[in-house]
Amino acid sequence: MQQNRLAAETSPYLRQHANNPVDWYAWGPEALERARQEDRPIFLSVGYSACHWCHVMEHESFENEAIAAQLNAAFVSIKVDREERPDIDELYMQAVQLFSGGHGGWPMSVFLTPQLEPFFGGTYFPPTERHGMPSFPQVLHFTAEAYRARRGDVETTARQVVDALRTMAELPPSTDVPDTAVLDNAFATLERAYDPEAGGFGGAPKFPPSMALSFLLRYQARTAAPSALRMVNHTLLRMARGGLCDQLGGGFHRYSTDARWLVPHFEKMLYDNALLARTYVEAWQATGAPWLRDVATETLGYLGREMRAPGGGFAAAQDADSENSEGKFFAWTPDEITARIGAADGRVVCRYFGVEARGNFEAGTSVLSIPRDPEVVAAELGLGIDELSAIVRRARTTLFAARAERVAPGRDDKVVVAWNGLAISAFARAARAFDDAAWLAPAREAAAFILDHMTGDTLFRTYKDERTKGPGFLDDYAAFITGLLDLYESTFEPRWIDAAQRLDAVLDADFWDSEHGGFFFTGRGHEALLARSRQPYDNATPAGNSLHAGNLLRLAALTGDGGTRQRAWRTLTTFGRLMRDSPGGMAEMLCALDWALGPNAEVAIVGRGPAARALATAVHRPFAPHKVVAGWPEQGPPAGLALLAGREPPASGAAAHVCRDFACQVPVTDPAGIGAAFVAAGLLTARP
Repeated sequence: MQQNRLAAETSPYLRQHANNPVDWYAWGPEALERARQEDRPIFLSVGYSACHWCHVMEHESFENEAIAAQLNAAFVSIKVDREERPDIDELYMQAVQLFSGGHGGWPMSVFLTPQLEPFFGGTYFPPTERHGMPSFPQVLHFTAEAYRARRGDVETTARQVVDALRTMAELPPSTDVPDTAVLDNAFATLERAYDPEAGGFGGAPKFPPSMALSFLLRYQARTAAPSALRMVNHTLLRMARGGLCDQLGGGFHRYSTDARWLVPHFEKMLYDNALLARTYVEAWQATGAPWLRDVATETLGYLGREMRAPGGGFAAAQDADSENSEGKFFAWTPDEITARIGAADGRVVCRYFGVEARGNFEAGTSVLSIPRDPEVVAAELGLGIDELSAIVRRARTTLFAARAERVAPGRDDKVVVAWNGLAISAFARAARAFDDAAWLAPAREAAAFILDHMTGDTLFRTYKDERTKGPGFLDDYAAFITGLLDLYESTFEPRWIDAAQRLDAVLDADFWDSEHGGFFFTGRGHEALLARSRQPYDNATPAGNSLHAGNLLRLAALTGDGGTRQRAWRTLTTFGRLMRDSPGGMAEMLCALDWALGPNAEVAIVGRGPAARALATAVHRPFAPHKVVAGWPEQGPPAGLALLAGREPPASGAAAHVCRDFACQVPVTDPAGIGAAFVAAGLLTARP
């Protein structure tokens, strides 16, 4: 079979369409010039490799010869991987939401003029009329006919949409300096939206709210509001016990199709698991509950085992589908379980994981979950809790091995810098919180891979098959800088803080909005689209402005640079009105605001060897989010940071200087004294 142009692309998603009879182009000058030269409308299809409905539309329509003939006769067809080009995805998703009254999703299907102006769009279209939806052939006929016979109407619609997109990109300037009332309002908003039965916020479909939970942890640390911690613990427990969590292999799926976290959409994304690992680590620091540490380490274990890309980075995603069926890899029947572990243990394990003959998923199969407290299950079965735990532990090992014999979901192993930055951060935070250096190796390797293979004068966005693709966006820089700062604070190795400062300089030069403050999503060297956005809201990942506001505050505390802190505050002020009016979409920036409002501390650990490591362990153990930590590396001189300048270690051992605004307490040489120093600095309300 002759392949189309997409066979030469690096994106696994684009390559999945290489055998389609559609005359696909990747986004680029060749396709855009053809549309202009031949005066053809553009059919823009945007998706990603792990997207179930993207696969469905491909099988139903893009592999269909008759539908392909329609596309080839009337359109220039362009396929975009949203993970490679989030700027294109965001711009035209906003257009789709304008056409649909606020609904969006993937696959995204948009029709453009040759000037790239959208005049119609939607998401998935079926091959035949279904449930009130027009068929895709009908949509193609309608749009081609409209462009040919009613050009004036098409151009009027397109101009109206473009005007709306540009207005949406023009963030209203804000001069309101945000204060603690913004945090209080955000907490009240989350409390009203909370689901007291199943945890999380809102109803189905339900997405893991990692950023909102991280904000609630900070709000609880600031105010001691007991309901904040209850919401966090309850949500984390319900997610960990639901089918959203892979009960055999660890890690989390993309979202739950119901409100109870039971049946997920089965794709697994690097960013979800990195963010959730971070939140479970923070919750363990705040509470010390062992199960939180277990979930964090199982999630990181999954990433380390199944998501390492060739060379040292992390792969982007695992598919929802295997053997053309969503979730088949993860679902079980009672007979499949008992065949592997025997009838006696099988009865126990099926009760524990909620597996019944009628199933909770498709065709009598079940997604494994823990629907009832283990203590209740043990009592019903006449077992001790330790005996039940031992049976389940053995069964998990056996069933995991059995599942490995199945056809596994495909993996998109391109390296996305932004998502790797989140993963580096999660591994580094786990290493220092749990005092376990084993978690540092994946973080170091991923960071080194990006610096060695994906960094020139600027960052690249993706890497696949020894090829980089596209310039990095704001979220690539911001998330990677976050990872580098966390890696520095976990190792004190100068390489990471030096790289973070270099990349911040690029953001300042190429992305900073000198007129209003904050950062554009694209740099000066990016392709200019119809509008230049700042992407202020968190989505599946934290907004780049939110992440980098936090980065700037940390860099300012480490370096003592007042200009860096001013950029942070100007960013927070720029988005202050949005934090006040739409806190549900600004959780990561609320975390940065929480830091900016203080009280904050700078910690300098001087000295090397076991004494310094013991002090670092004591510093990192409690949940004290308002601090930065600098220290002497094991080899070489300390990094040139203001926080370390002029500080010498004691005659023997090491010392920790706990400071506020660089005014320091008496040095602490005994790790047992760190808690009292944190209380004195306002980081803790009681000793950890």
